[in-house]
Order: sequence, then structure tokens, then C-alpha cells
Amino acid sequence: MDDIKLTKLANCAGCGAKVGAGELAKLLEDIRVHSDPNLLVGFDRSDDASVYKISDELALVQTVDFFPPIADDPYTFGAIAATNALSDVYAMGGEPKLALNIMAVPENMPAEAVHNILRGGYDKVFEAGALITGGHSIYDDEPKYGLAVTGFVHPDKMLTNSGARPGDILLYTKPLGIGVLTSGIKSDMVKPEAIALANSLMTTLNKSARDAMVKYRVHACTDITGFGLMGHMLEMAQGSDTEMQIRVDAVDIIPDALELARLGVLPAGMYRNRKFAGAFVDVGELELAVQDLLFDPQTSGGLLIAVDESDADALFDELKTCVPSAQRIGRVAEYRGGKRIFLK
Repeated sequence: MDDIKLTKLANCAGCGAKVGAGELAKLLEDIRVHSDPNLLVGFDRSDDASVYKISDELALVQTVDFFPPIADDPYTFGAIAATNALSDVYAMGGEPKLALNIMAVPENMPAEAVHNILRGGYDKVFEAGALITGGHSIYDDEPKYGLAVTGFVHPDKMLTNSGARPGDILLYTKPLGIGVLTSGIKSDMVKPEAIALANSLMTTLNKSARDAMVKYRVHACTDITGFGLMGHMLEMAQGSDTEMQIRVDAVDIIPDALELARLGVLPAGMYRNRKFAGAFVDVGELELAVQDLLFDPQTSGGLLIAVDESDADALFDELKTCVPSAQRIGRVAEYRGGKRIFLK
């Protein structure tokens, strides 16, 4: 067990392995789907999860997420993967209820390591108040783990990434820089305390952020994962037909990640995210390394929340008490044509 270094068994780490948003859209073109008035959110919406209305009081939220190791310790990897998968339900304003394991492991991986990956996942699902009821596993040279998650939400209270309104305030709930840090970890360039911080952030459920935001007039929400802050924010801006004005000095960036970015230690996913979103972002005179971190793919990142301006102070104050890093990073504005995101 002491000799296992899971990240050495994978070419990409965590959400950095995600297919780029632009490539994904092309792959989904011309696919036939049934029309169903009860399908409130489908894959065509570029949202975090699907939502299907069961009754006037109940809708199902469904999502799936899995990836290769982002931590060397099997238990930690399992916990991160589960936390990340559960996040999509929270981003829709829902509550996770059921989950299924998705696992791929090398045939020669010690049984204890496999057990600890699963144990990490089960512990986070238990913390979320949900149940793992089964799953599917296969052999693969590269280990992978994640969950298919089903949750519940009231149809009238679900949140999407396309409801932001001009005047809304943008809040975010975790520091940025996880993708850069994990790239540095694979190269043995990260201090133990920074590794501990990264693991702590990636295993922090977005449950508290969700529980806080549903008390207020939140118009849109998404979790920040593989497409980075700029990629997911662009999807929100396009879906809402708005633009976003961002105060970069209000964004909490992990100092060790900034140091690594300045050295050029960057994940491949950052370049994919720039290719997808870069043309829609006015970066002004922002330092290149800071730009890179805004495009950095996050694994199990925080929630980006567009809240009514009259509720913004109250929600922000509550988030300060329950999330890793409450940030008031900007506002939503009327779309004027051209670029969608303006960094100041």
C-alpha cells in the first residue's frame, strides 16, 4: 500500500481529463432525442445535471461524474471523486439521495487499495445523507472512480446555469488553483501543506453552500469544475444572454498555485478551456499567470451563484460562516454584443 502512487498511473488528473466544452458540443451534434415536456433540463442545455419532473412537487436530478486519480492515497481519491460527483446535484439546488459506483481498476491493484477508494466514496455519500445502492466495475490499466447520482428538487425551485439576470451579484465559494496544484503534485513540486489544502478543498461538499443559497433569491448557479471559472461562467453568460463583469482582485487564488503558474506548470485542460472560452473574455492587462488560473480546470470546485442584488449581502454573510472561501467577485450586466466576460 505504501508503494502505490495512484497519480503515476494516470495521464491526466481529476477533472483535467474532461473532454473540452467545444469538442463535447461537436460530439453531441445531430443526435436524436425524444421530446418530453417533463424533461425540464436535458443535455442540450450545457447544465450540470438533468432534471425530470415527476409531479408538481417533485423532480429528479440526475448526473454522472468519474475521473482518473487526482490524489495518490486511495481513500482520498475516492472521497474527492464522490464529492465532485455529488456537487452537480447541489448546483441544481437539489439534495442527493441515491448513488451508484463507477469504477475501473488494474487487475493487479491490491484489494486493500480498491477497498479504500470505495470507502472514501462511501464516507462522502454518507456525509451527504445519501445512499450508495450498487454500481459497476471493470478492469482497466488506468484506475478511474466516480458516481452516478440521483437527487430530488422541487420543480419550481430548481436552479440552472441559464437564469442569471442583469443586476445579479456573483458569489463564489472555494479558492481557485486546484488544477495547477495537482499538475505540480504529479511533478513533485508542491509542498505538503499545499497538498493538504488541495485535498481538503476537493473533499469539502458543496452541501453547506447549497443549503445557504436556497434560502435566498438565487437566479442561477453552477459548480466550477473541468471547464474552469471562465468556461463555466461563459456557459452561464451565454445561457442567460448576459455579460459578466468580474473583479479579479476579489477572486481567492491559492498562492502556491500562482507561483506554479508563473513557472509555467499548467494542466492541459487549461489550454482546452482557453480555446473554448478565451475569445469571449476581455482580459484587459491582467497578468498571464492570473489569466491561466481563471481558466484552470477545477476538480470538485465551488459554486458560482448569481443572486438578486437585494439578497446578496445576506447570502454573502451566511456563506462566510460555512464555505471554504466566500467571495463576491462581480455582477451580471445586460449583454452589449461581442465579448461576454470582462476582467477588471
